[in-house]
Amino acid sequence: MIAIQLLACAGLIIGAFLILGLKPVEFTDSLFAFLLRPKRSIREDIQTSTGRKKDGPLRREIKEAQVILEMTGRGSRFSLVCAVSLALFCIGGSLAILLGNFFLAPVMAVGFLFLPSWYVKLTANHYKRDIASELETALSVVTTAYLRTEDIVTAVEENIAYLNPPVSKVFRDFLMQIKLVNPDVEAALKAMKDRIDNEVFREWCDASSDCQHDRSLKTTLTPIVVKLSDMRNVNAELEYMLAEPRKEFLMMVVFVVGNIPLMYLLNKDWYHVLMHTPLGQVILAITAAVIFVSAGYVVKLTRPIEYRR
Repeated sequence: MIAIQLLACAGLIIGAFLILGLKPVEFTDSLFAFLLRPKRSIREDIQTSTGRKKDGPLRREIKEAQVILEMTGRGSRFSLVCAVSLALFCIGGSLAILLGNFFLAPVMAVGFLFLPSWYVKLTANHYKRDIASELETALSVVTTAYLRTEDIVTAVEENIAYLNPPVSKVFRDFLMQIKLVNPDVEAALKAMKDRIDNEVFREWCDASSDCQHDRSLKTTLTPIVVKLSDMRNVNAELEYMLAEPRKEFLMMVVFVVGNIPLMYLLNKDWYHVLMHTPLGQVILAITAAVIFVSAGYVVKLTRPIEYRR
């Protein structure tokens, strides 16, 4: 009976979309845009901008996912992430309802809603590691050429063919700005440093900008490039250590969830109490809430270290 009601509800929603001519992506874009930019008073905006009032967990997760996607050059996928989040929200609530546990429904729905944003955060760590590796090569060859020619534009032109995306695009835009827009090298370097979210790259751009006034400062570029190599070695060692907590957490989740069908095989009376009594359903809801909250902290705390000046 519950399954038939869920199917009827899904058919009603699909019919409403077809009648109104709405696309799921457009609907999710509008919904999440409202969540990101709600109507607030000037006082609330001031408190948020000054840090005295923080955004809620949902809005904070959506903003972080959007920023990470834009930072990694995947900003166009934000609509897809929003659509998947909304779909998982419905799937999580529907699964709990099919199990007959209405206490679990909001927990499963909200927990499944956060899954895409957590996935985006985990993939961002791999993207940053790849960017740092490519930056190490790019800055090394450009710095070597600059020490020889004492001309940053010539150094970039000589090595642009050996660079790989997305770092190569940043340096190509740097050359294009100098040749076609503004020949001011210092302004182009300052504009380039915000194109990649890496503190060592920003420090290199600042040092290169200073070298335009004093060529003797070019010796400071090589130690900056060495920092990328040191960070890569340290992060490689920490990657294994950071993977251990995630692995242990996943194993504990498998054990906790796997005990439910195991209980059905060992003691059907206990299984009935857990699945079909109010007390057991509340315990399941609390357990699921603890799992999702812990998953959020695991994703947040098991990130690679970043250099800060």
